[in-house]
Amino acid sequence: MTKKIIENDKLYLRELTSDDFEDLCLILQDEETMYAYEAAFTNEKVNDWLNWNLKSYQENGFGLWAIIDQQNNNFIGQCGIVYSEVEGESLLEIGYLVNKQFWNQGYATSASQLCLTYAKNSLKAEKICSIIRETNLSSQKVAEKNSMTLVKQFDKDYSGLPVRHFVYSIDFNK
Repeated sequence: MTKKIIENDKLYLRELTSDDFEDLCLILQDEETMYAYEAAFTNEKVNDWLNWNLKSYQENGFGLWAIIDQQNNNFIGQCGIVYSEVEGESLLEIGYLVNKQFWNQGYATSASQLCLTYAKNSLKAEKICSIIRETNLSSQKVAEKNSMTLVKQFDKDYSGLPVRHFVYSIDFNK
């Protein structure tokens, strides 16, 4: 069994493995789930995504992790910590994607709270953010539940079109 990174009563986070490919496809190949990325992924892109995370574990000691339900061991989605570039600045970010059959059940909030704890205690991070598309109201609510505040807005280029994003952040030293 893959090592648990961090857990609470509801779920645990663990490293993704090649065995998670099919579960990742259910999320990354779903048009509704992937609207923030402008398109669902092909099998090749899902494989690249998985390999990018495996590389991040080796290089950074973290990445996006599998969200696993404690009660039934269901693969709920992925949530973790990555580096993201925003207007030339490298930010530590909590990101997540949840299988839509588990939306609105508190998994994104619970998993991202575990990531906040991990960032503060294990990584000794001073702050962490979530980068959220302007139209993604559910993720904005998750960030607010996690005591993050809106600190910046910027446009991200999607095939030549500017798409507004918000940067929510929390400073652990305040």
